[in-house]
Amino acid sequence: MQEHFFQCPYCWETISMLIDISQSRQKYIEDCEVCCNPIQLQITTENQEITSFEAQNIEQ
Repeated sequence: MQEHFFQCPYCWETISMLIDISQSRQKYIEDCEVCCNPIQLQITTENQEITSFEAQNIEQ
């Protein structure tokens, strides 16, 4: 697991999440710890390093 800091696409606060770097591709939804809105995360890892990280709001 690796801690990764990023800005919430809703409230723009810097938050952190633990990323499982043993998985090469991940896509899931997790709520912001500040504003509680759902964030869609897309993460790619290679050689135990995060190579791509996207955090997007969920269009309703």
